[in-house]
Amino acid sequence: MSLPDKPLAYLLLGPAGSGRREVLADLIEGGLGAGDRPAVLLAENEPADAADVRLPGLARWTWRDGAIATAPPTGATHIFLVSDGRASPMDQVEALKPWLAAHGLELARVICVIPCTLVEKNPPLLAWFDACIHFSDAVLLNRREGVANKWMSDFIARYRDQFYPCLIEPVKAGRVKNPAMILDPQARRIAQWFDEAPPDWRTGVGDADTIFQDDEDEEDEDGAEDENDEEAETPPGEDPWLARDATGRRSKPLPDIGRFLPPAA
Repeated sequence: MSLPDKPLAYLLLGPAGSGRREVLADLIEGGLGAGDRPAVLLAENEPADAADVRLPGLARWTWRDGAIATAPPTGATHIFLVSDGRASPMDQVEALKPWLAAHGLELARVICVIPCTLVEKNPPLLAWFDACIHFSDAVLLNRREGVANKWMSDFIARYRDQFYPCLIEPVKAGRVKNPAMILDPQARRIAQWFDEAPPDWRTGVGDADTIFQDDEDEEDEDGAEDENDEEAETPPGEDPWLARDATGRRSKPLPDIGRFLPPAA
């Protein structure tokens, strides 16, 4: 991978215990070149993990008043921000955009690690991962032991049927088949939140390499508007997963991931 003009930033989403750091170590070791200078910022609430010794330049990032308060490491060409796996992923996605702008970083990719056994056993969590995958360029299917093939096929079809352009790749023993492909900074996310010049809200006109759906109000056979067209109600420039109602709460609330995870160490 050639050296970027300015540091590339990657965000790793996924719940605590999903194996993100083991996967990240494999991506760095197999996807970057000898001249690259990677550094990893780990959320301060994430406990230590055996894979940490494989993560270069490991440091912690912190919150302050809902913002990322830690400056990126100097001299790094690739900065990997590992999210707090027990906190709201949408709060962290929202905070990432101003952090990138403040420090002159370019977002390369958002990568979501899916612990398949957890999602299979807890269907209510699908909404949590729907939100993460909406912002993701690459989705890595991890922790697949004992998961039925049909469940895997149905999970992938859930996003393919909606024409999500993100990569969806399996993880085996903490490794992906092609790390360089996962780290390639070409955007493949359906969300437009990080775009410098987002496409027109109503026409869906934007980057020719990205698949968008027309958000014009549709009518059913009887001439009535589609009541389920939630994105049509989202104001221009605002992502439906980040939108808030009049009380300041998220318009599309997510389940509390902590309720489905083992207690923190």
